[in-house]
Amino acid sequence: MKKLLMGAALSVATIFGSVQSASAADNNPLPFTCKPGETFYMNVMVSGVEYWFPVYEMFKQAAQQMGCKTVYTGTPEYDVNKQLATFEQILAKKPAGILLHPMNPDPFIEPINRAAKMGIPVVTFAADSPNSDRVSFITSDNGREGAYAADTIAKDMGGKGDYAVLENPGQDNHDRRVKAFVKRMEDKWPDMKLVARAASNTDAIKAYNSVMSMAQANPNLGAVFMPEATSALGAAQASKELGGKIRVFNADVNAKILDMIKEGEVFGSVNPNQGMQGYMGFMLLYMASRRDLIDPMNDYARSGFNPMSVPFVDNGFSIVSQLNADDFYWDKYLQRRGTKGIDE
Repeated sequence: MKKLLMGAALSVATIFGSVQSASAADNNPLPFTCKPGETFYMNVMVSGVEYWFPVYEMFKQAAQQMGCKTVYTGTPEYDVNKQLATFEQILAKKPAGILLHPMNPDPFIEPINRAAKMGIPVVTFAADSPNSDRVSFITSDNGREGAYAADTIAKDMGGKGDYAVLENPGQDNHDRRVKAFVKRMEDKWPDMKLVARAASNTDAIKAYNSVMSMAQANPNLGAVFMPEATSALGAAQASKELGGKIRVFNADVNAKILDMIKEGEVFGSVNPNQGMQGYMGFMLLYMASRRDLIDPMNDYARSGFNPMSVPFVDNGFSIVSQLNADDFYWDKYLQRRGTKGIDE
């Protein structure tokens, strides 16, 4: 039996080797390998935000496993027109595909549709442009994130008390988190009262001033939720100066937020599994760039859309607290992986 299995294994290896050699000779790469120089891009807004780094690290890893190249791009400023300009620059290079975090949904509809007509697939992540011809959207469920954040805060407050929210109106994923957070409080925790809300617009100074004003107007304020990490820096400083009684809970983490969670200055965070956004984002792009590999039983050929059209992939999320904060540091992650990070 052992000789039979070894013989079968050798036969498979011989056949695969022959196919691989013939493929290389024909300059026709096997499925799940890239052509020489084939490049996939990742494009984001505010490119220096630490949130993107693990996304790109796993995007890059998936690409390397298939012999593909990747490039990280974006704009250092919170400006949708400048992000659109970087997207246009990518299109001019005719990439194999683009993993995109659009700042706002509608301005990207036309550019994404134009990319699709050029044969360049676009997968969105963390924020979407749902009315465009992007082939897939990968994110954690923003509704569940908001609900889990509400449950975590309400339970710690005994299901009763005053809370507030800071917002970033216009950014789709942030709006969804806040909306879900407030709705969960209303539906499940009727004794939790929303006493204030303000637009901090991912600005730590605005967040600080807003929380100081909220606390002055509402002396029993027990918690404030925000859909991103930058505002938490200002909110936590305000809470600290007010005696530390206001629970600051945000979405996303960076090294400073993690330090503050460990010190008890930030109550906690809901954090998407960024690495899976990047890894699955690349896999979806790769398949979308190879239409001939996919032949589903539907009308894709008649209607002309990309056969690899997966509307939504959930990459999951974690609740970060003092108990597990050490597992989310970027530098420790890079050390474990033995890489230098985004510029490698």
